[in-house]
Amino acid sequence: MAHILLIDDDIELTSLLKEVLSLEGFEVSEANDGEAGLAALSEDINLILLDVMMPKLNGMDTLKRLREKWETPVLMLTAKGEEIDRVLGLELGADDYLPKPFSDRELLARIKAILRRTQSKASNKNQDALVYQDIEVFPGKQEAYCQGQLLDLTTTEFSLLSHFIVNPGQTLTKETLSLDVLGKRLAAFDRAIDMHVSNLRKKLPAREDGKSRIKTLRGRGYLLIEED
Repeated sequence: MAHILLIDDDIELTSLLKEVLSLEGFEVSEANDGEAGLAALSEDINLILLDVMMPKLNGMDTLKRLREKWETPVLMLTAKGEEIDRVLGLELGADDYLPKPFSDRELLARIKAILRRTQSKASNKNQDALVYQDIEVFPGKQEAYCQGQLLDLTTTEFSLLSHFIVNPGQTLTKETLSLDVLGKRLAAFDRAIDMHVSNLRKKLPAREDGKSRIKTLRGRGYLLIEED
């Protein structure tokens, strides 16, 4: 049974979501502001649902502080139309976002997609390392190294890097990455994959030849550049 931490100041909404998630078999803990949410974090939390607009400590500041210590997947809940919040959330390490209002069905689909990725990594503890050029990825330990340096990646960035490494030199469309990495179909104007790729680029050390590691193919997708 997965344990979900719901951080939202809307008492009525949290009560409703707790009932819906409990009926689906999830264990649910709740907090009604950012500070209480941070205090409720523990090793047994499998997923965090985090609202953006909250008192005491807003969602963005809460996300920033929890990423200093925790790698727990985070699904941001944002007000409809607030694209800047979604982009900023992804830059700070959120795994995905869901604009309000949303349906129970959409929320459950997003939650299950994130948990599938997380549980799949946990079940591959004995899987060999994935090695490409100066990058090493250890699926079982959820660790990645480049030039011998441990990379500070979110679960989504780790999954994205793994996909690039097993497909070097191949164009991976945003549609494919959205399905394989985020577990959802790519929607119009959805910039989640773009932001995750951008974050991953920033965390990968430059190649010795100075060339970019991940190339953008405008209108097509991305690829991990092979050695010349």
